[in-house]
Amino acid sequence: MRAGVDVGGTFTDFVAFRDGQFVSSKVLSRSREPDAAVVAGMRALGADSIAHGTTVATNAIVERRGARTVLVTTAGFEDLLIIGRQNRPSLYDWRVTRPEPVVPRGLSVGARERVGPGGRIIRPLPASEVRRIVRAIKAMGAESVAVCLLFSFANPRHEETLRKALEAHFDVSISSSVHAEFREYERASTTSLDAYVKPLVRDHLNSLERAVGARFLVMKSGGGTAESRQIMERPIELALSGPAGGVSASVALAKALGIRDLVTFDMGGTSADFSVLLGGAPTHTNEANVDGLPLALRVVDISSIGAGGGSLAGIDPGGALRIGPASAGADPGPMCYGLGGGEPTVSDADLLAGLLPASLLGGSMPLRGDLAEKGLHDLASRMRISLDEAILGVRRVVESNMIRAMKAVLARRGLDPRDFPLLAFGGAGPVHAA
Repeated sequence: MRAGVDVGGTFTDFVAFRDGQFVSSKVLSRSREPDAAVVAGMRALGADSIAHGTTVATNAIVERRGARTVLVTTAGFEDLLIIGRQNRPSLYDWRVTRPEPVVPRGLSVGARERVGPGGRIIRPLPASEVRRIVRAIKAMGAESVAVCLLFSFANPRHEETLRKALEAHFDVSISSSVHAEFREYERASTTSLDAYVKPLVRDHLNSLERAVGARFLVMKSGGGTAESRQIMERPIELALSGPAGGVSASVALAKALGIRDLVTFDMGGTSADFSVLLGGAPTHTNEANVDGLPLALRVVDISSIGAGGGSLAGIDPGGALRIGPASAGADPGPMCYGLGGGEPTVSDADLLAGLLPASLLGGSMPLRGDLAEKGLHDLASRMRISLDEAILGVRRVVESNMIRAMKAVLARRGLDPRDFPLLAFGGAGPVHAA
């Protein structure tokens, strides 16, 4: 029996079709061993194969815990990822903080070569230069290498030469294979991200293959699936794997309900994700980003904010209630999980509002209302409001944040929210949808 698996930041969920009925299972995610949670859930469900959606690559980028990666680019362009484009999303912000690239400036190597815009080789790449580059990368202690040379999309010969020399020593991603299109910065960013997550994704998928005993399907960011071995060659395809799986399922459900246009609302433990279905099909974009870093791939158009069941409730410098974007995740999780969480979360407020059951995971995980009440009571005391006002306030703030995000998704396309039903899913989605 094949099970669908979604590895989230808080829970890992399973669903399968057995004896004419859908069956499901849920286990706590393990951030340090995501494959262990998948194996545990498979055993509980009796599944022997899986179709897998995961946030392993996304979390590695956001948390900056990927491989030590070196960027090889045409000499003179070593600062490509640092300079980027001169976009200013916050035009009047005097303290703009730009996202740090996954490859620091000190880990860039310039290759003395040049290909022209039409693909003509202007300066050849001699064997002596290739050997020099290999030595330099070894001296940097690299685990993975991203190669992005000027105009390689028009002639990939030099990148292929470097790959052959490097792949015996490192994981290698070349831009002419990852994203063979113009726009140098976006191509370099996407290739660097691919190289950055490649060792981690490969180890994760290999571990699952050994546990499952066979290859399996993995959800891609564009909404389709591919075999695990294919994903190992181009792991950046997993950047939005988890949220894309929810949108793909929404397409099937919308068809069954006879609805052609709707907004999907996926609220998990860490984030809330929104997307739009038009004419029964998901919308796509070629200009996505992960943690502010450009991702030049065709992906399901999803907008995310840091609003989930595990989002922490606190007080901002002005004394107002603040929700997220920091999350308690699965470890330690919300205070009501009884696993050591020390700060109140959205799920704690939901429990005290009477919107959650007394236990999770089939009764094996009782929820501690006393701990949730203690955390929210402390928050209420600091804000000089009642406990009920704190519970209601947490829910109102997180919902207002999500409403603004959803309206922005529709306004960006010139769409009227009144014309789009809301399809809610995820662990916390239905709790906040109505």
